Amino acid sequence: MTSSKKIILPKLGESIVSATVVRWFKNIGDTVDLDESLLEVATDKVNSEIPSPYAGVLQEILAHPGQEVDVGAPLALIGTGTVAQLEPIDEIGSDDEPFLSPSVQRLLRENRLTPDDVKQIPHTGLGGRLTQKDVRAYLDKKGKCPASVPPVTGAEERMQMTPMRKAIAENMVRSFYEAPHASLMTEVDVTTIVHHIQQEKEAFFDKHKAKLSITPFVAEAIAFAAREFPLINASLDGDTIVIKKQVHLGIAVSVDHGVMVPVIRGAGSMTIAELAQAISRVAEKARGHQLSPDDVAGGTITMTNFGMAKTMIGVPIIRHPEVAIVGIGAITRKVVPLADDSIAIRSIMWVTLTFDHRVLDGLYGCGFLSALRERLESNR
Repeated sequence: MTSSKKIILPKLGESIVSATVVRWFKNIGDTVDLDESLLEVATDKVNSEIPSPYAGVLQEILAHPGQEVDVGAPLALIGTGTVAQLEPIDEIGSDDEPFLSPSVQRLLRENRLTPDDVKQIPHTGLGGRLTQKDVRAYLDKKGKCPASVPPVTGAEERMQMTPMRKAIAENMVRSFYEAPHASLMTEVDVTTIVHHIQQEKEAFFDKHKAKLSITPFVAEAIAFAAREFPLINASLDGDTIVIKKQVHLGIAVSVDHGVMVPVIRGAGSMTIAELAQAISRVAEKARGHQLSPDDVAGGTITMTNFGMAKTMIGVPIIRHPEVAIVGIGAITRKVVPLADDSIAIRSIMWVTLTFDHRVLDGLYGCGFLSALRERLESNR
């Protein structure tokens, strides 16, 4: 006898109340294994696969691609009676991979992946299982799944927003119109840091297995300055300012024509080496589509490095519910006057602070930027 179980959208993070259905991995009538991925959903923070809490047959799909669904809302019905055994398909690496679901096996087979390929793919599923998301991330990284681009015909091209792009847009609109934005900019002389990076980058990588760049130095300086100016590291709850005791730093990472912001927890207590390792780790997870909801939750302040694209100055938008974001511009060589009236060629970088004017004023923001600049310009 067959009974039906309702699949609902689970809670994906402390601040996430809804998600948009991206795609279904199963069709009506397909057999579903316990913990097998049913569908992919997107929020402004991360894409997630929703596994089935039951084994059975997919009877009905209640939320379709492009549809926004609230947490707790129904997604599908699963028939959980006696399920006919699937005929085996060509298994890949069955001796070493006892938990390959039929859908994962099919995806591996369709893309002609070998057992050696499977061993190279990070397994992020429950109990170390390989998921469809893991396989697709591997294929994307290897360039085996190029994004299809519609041909350009006529005078214009119309392109539907992806669920991730749509979620990002909604969050940015909410933040921009809810919080009165103000921005301040300053030049920072990072000559000493640039020389240090040039001299130590190879030894640093050999020792810490992470790239030494300007980013961890700025991250450390943000955390340092936030201790002196704590309103920067806060959120606004109604008419209550909530000052966070720990700096959980969001790092903006460009992913598939969108931006993911994984969070480095406890950034204020990390060394430069620890920050470099953490930044490398979260950026790799973001680009490999392996971020979990926990990886993007709980940020208290964000930094974005548009200097990586050779842009000198930018004015970023605050990420709700944070009250500040720091933007880093490209480092340029510049002739500058020194204190003794001599001139020299120095490495100069623009830093932008955008803040919520409801929570702090310009003078306070100037103090934060000054502390950040002094930290970066000081000899280490």
